[in-house]
Amino acid sequence: MKKIAILGAGSWGTALALLLTRGREPHEISLWVHDPELTEFLCRQRENRNYLPGHTLPPQVEVTNDMGGAMSSARIVVGAMPSSYARKVYSLARPHWNPEMIVVSATKGLEPTSHARMSQVIHEVFGEGAAKRTAVLSGPSFALEVARGEPTAVVVASNPVLELIAPSARRHSDLAAEVQAEFAGPNFRLYTNDDVLGVELAGAMKNVIAIAAGACSGLGLGANSLAALITRGLAEMARLAARLGAKPETMSGLAGLGDLVLTCTGTLSRNRNLGIALGKGRNLKEILAETKMVAEGVGTTSALLDLAAEASVELPITEQVNAILNEGKSPADAIREVMERPVRRE
Repeated sequence: MKKIAILGAGSWGTALALLLTRGREPHEISLWVHDPELTEFLCRQRENRNYLPGHTLPPQVEVTNDMGGAMSSARIVVGAMPSSYARKVYSLARPHWNPEMIVVSATKGLEPTSHARMSQVIHEVFGEGAAKRTAVLSGPSFALEVARGEPTAVVVASNPVLELIAPSARRHSDLAAEVQAEFAGPNFRLYTNDDVLGVELAGAMKNVIAIAAGACSGLGLGANSLAALITRGLAEMARLAARLGAKPETMSGLAGLGDLVLTCTGTLSRNRNLGIALGKGRNLKEILAETKMVAEGVGTTSALLDLAAEASVELPITEQVNAILNEGKSPADAIREVMERPVRRE
């Protein structure tokens, strides 16, 4: 029985713990919790009422605040923390990591201070050897629906690696395929991919577009506006991803279009709901103070603009979301400015 350590007990980390107890392969699950009080509560009540109420953790899920104990003998380590905390959590995990472990990033966002992708943070913290042992999990997947066991399809991506198995023989080590086999379940389907860059960029950028989509809904705009925003948002995502070296087809797959549609239209979307509140005239600080869950698009917006500036890529929707979040622009003015841009070919 393989052990999987999940770092982070928010809604997504908890949902993954539940998912992995139902898979085709039996697993020993260790759920690492940062907060000692939440750890004690979960150990006693076996229900994460703060983030995923109504779902009981099975006995095979060990809840712990001890990073060393969580990672001891683990074959796979899953990072399910917010992007702004990723470097700190991986630094805590670093003394307990070994090169035989697979690290799976399940975080959708960029590090706000450095605009690094999560795989880059992992490589920087764990060292060069981690580059061959890192995979990325992304795609349209609300934690609550995964916890309920509803049919879900996602992508797991890793860079192809050639391994020397004899002086004159090499083979491809397909890390993504191993993660696919371990995570697959009756209602959880994974597709493999070798475009780590594209998958990570898609997972970060769709959150920003979702804030804009929510703002449209908050302003009372209809389906025409939403359809236009999603379509042009996808074009914006594809433009930056292609300039940075990602594969164009990744943006039309589950990690790109699939997650974009989900996040822009689903009622469980944190970023969309934040945008709705902004569209209704509410203050960002007040909105953030009322929720324990993280809307990744807030911290990712300025990081994406930095990346775009370095690559000389225009991101008009992201620019307007940034103006709403950080410059006090009203959502109505932001949408009007997007619509009044010079006309051009599609």
